Amino acid sequence: MGSRRPSFAPRDPFHALVRAVLSQQLSTKAADTIERRVVELLGGLEAVSPAAMVAVDPVALRAAGVSGPKISYLRDLAAHVMDGRLDLHGLTHKTDDEIVTEITAIKGFGRWSAEMFLMFCLHRPDVFPVGDLGIVKGVQILTGMKRRPKPRTMTRAAELWRPHRSVASWYLWRLLE
Repeated sequence: MGSRRPSFAPRDPFHALVRAVLSQQLSTKAADTIERRVVELLGGLEAVSPAAMVAVDPVALRAAGVSGPKISYLRDLAAHVMDGRLDLHGLTHKTDDEIVTEITAIKGFGRWSAEMFLMFCLHRPDVFPVGDLGIVKGVQILTGMKRRPKPRTMTRAAELWRPHRSVASWYLWRLLE
C-alpha cells in the first residue's frame, strides 16, 4: 500500500481491477502516475470500460508506462467482462472465496489483486492479505518479531481481529508510516 491512504469511496469495479493490475509490483507513486495516464488515454474516468481497453492501441498503453505483460492482463480482464465470464455486478452476491476464484481465473490476477478488490471496491470487512508486504511488515512491527512472519503465523494472529480483519489491515499499513 505504501504511504497512500486507502480510499473506501465507491469505485467502478472494472476500474478497480485495472488499478489492481497497474499497481502490481510498483510503488504507489509510480502506479498513480501510470493509472492517470491510462485513464487519460481511455478518455477520462467515465470512459474506463472493457470496450475502451480493448480498443486502445497497445503501443499507446506501452508509452503510458504499462508493461507488455500488464497490457495482456488488462486485455484478458476486458475479454472476461465482455464475454460474461466475469459478471462484475454479480460479484456483490458472492462469497469472498468465490470472488477470489473468479478473479484469479483471469491472467495476471493473483490472490493479492483479488483481496485488494474485496477490500477497497467491495468493502468486505474481513479480508487479511497475508501476501501484502505492508501487512507482513506491520505484523512484524506489531508483534516485535525479528524476522518477517510466515503467512500461517499471521493468519493465526489475525483470528483475534475476525470479523474486522480489513480494518486491522488498514491499521497495520499505518504502522509503516
